[in-house]
Amino acid sequence: MPASTGERLYVATSLADAVAALADRGPAGAPLAGATWIMRAPIRREELRSSYVGIGGIAELRSVEMTDDEIHIGACVTHADLIAALAGVEGCDGLVAAAGGAANPAVRQMATVGGNLCTSDFPASDLSPALLCLDASVELRTPSGQERVPLGRLLDIRRTLEPGTLVTGVVIARKPVQTGHSRLPLRKAGDYPVAIVSMAVALGSDGLIEDIKVAVGSVEASARRWPQLEAQLLGHPLDPAKAYELAKAGVGVFAGRESVEAPGWYRVQVLPTLVRRAAQAALAARQQR
Repeated sequence: MPASTGERLYVATSLADAVAALADRGPAGAPLAGATWIMRAPIRREELRSSYVGIGGIAELRSVEMTDDEIHIGACVTHADLIAALAGVEGCDGLVAAAGGAANPAVRQMATVGGNLCTSDFPASDLSPALLCLDASVELRTPSGQERVPLGRLLDIRRTLEPGTLVTGVVIARKPVQTGHSRLPLRKAGDYPVAIVSMAVALGSDGLIEDIKVAVGSVEASARRWPQLEAQLLGHPLDPAKAYELAKAGVGVFAGRESVEAPGWYRVQVLPTLVRRAAQAALAARQQR
């Protein structure tokens, strides 16, 4: 049985224990693992929850498992763990680059995959676009059972998840794709990126694009796919210069968010350059295979 809901921090000993403890605490409680976002709440002038459920010690949430068909990433896997587990794995170059470019080494040792995806007030997540272009799904656990939903769906509903709902992992179907990830920080590594573009491409034996996914992050309040650009690139060679021109003509589908770091128009304006860089990275990944 979970400890009293009056405790400020309750350390769960199992997944079932964590879900029950979160359900008991209702809206007043929240899961805690790396805490890289939670610990800065006072700086953002946000109130802390009255109770947290520690989930970082649950072994099944900290593993990366690979089969011939899928890659399963536990919600408490850190960015650093993700890099170590997926470096050199086909189709994961962009995801590894996303994890390796986020924040700084100290944060990457602590920040978790689940926390990165579930923090609805953090639009600059590198992992969100990198996983979106891989058609990732997310596993959810509740007191009544478990389900798997597309990542895009989670990004839409994460603010309204019922108490007791816990993201337990991310699942990626293994496909013969090449991926690239490009981000533009304001000044240096560790800054939040102005904009992010991730790309996953499947090329046929003739060099033409058979399937392509492009995802954009940090430009709007939440990462999302760019289906208009995908449709224009499909069936053609992956030409970074052409991708740049198509992106430049089509950036009007985005409404850049305003912030103290960068104006919205600038976030949108840099997207074509990031599309070109992501395409170049995807081509480089193919050449290394």
